[in-house]
Amino acid sequence: MTFDDARDDFSRLHRVFTFHLGVGVALAWMTALYSACYAPWVRNIRALIDPTGGAQTVESTWSFLFVLPVVLTIAWLSLFFGREILRRSQTLPNVALEFAAAAAVAFGVFYLSIDRAVAALYIGL
Repeated sequence: MTFDDARDDFSRLHRVFTFHLGVGVALAWMTALYSACYAPWVRNIRALIDPTGGAQTVESTWSFLFVLPVVLTIAWLSLFFGREILRRSQTLPNVALEFAAAAAVAFGVFYLSIDRAVAALYIGL
């Protein structure tokens, strides 16, 4: 494999990953905004989600719903605008492995974002 082949492979994977992360960001925001319409706006929403007292941290509805979509948005923007920096900072020997690891992390954050929005939606309905 020549350097040009790797460069083309990176461009293709970057384009596909950027598109799919953008779709995930949009879905995370839509779910968070929809659940924000029905969730109770309280200072400690964790006490409503787990009334047995298992959650000791205090978290408002605002931070509970919108922190993870903001993290996804920042990741998407840095991926979109930092393409050449990512190209130069390759750490794994295979570009596909790097994008697979990034996709696993992004999917985990996306899943947690949707899970939080659905939990807030359930206590609001």
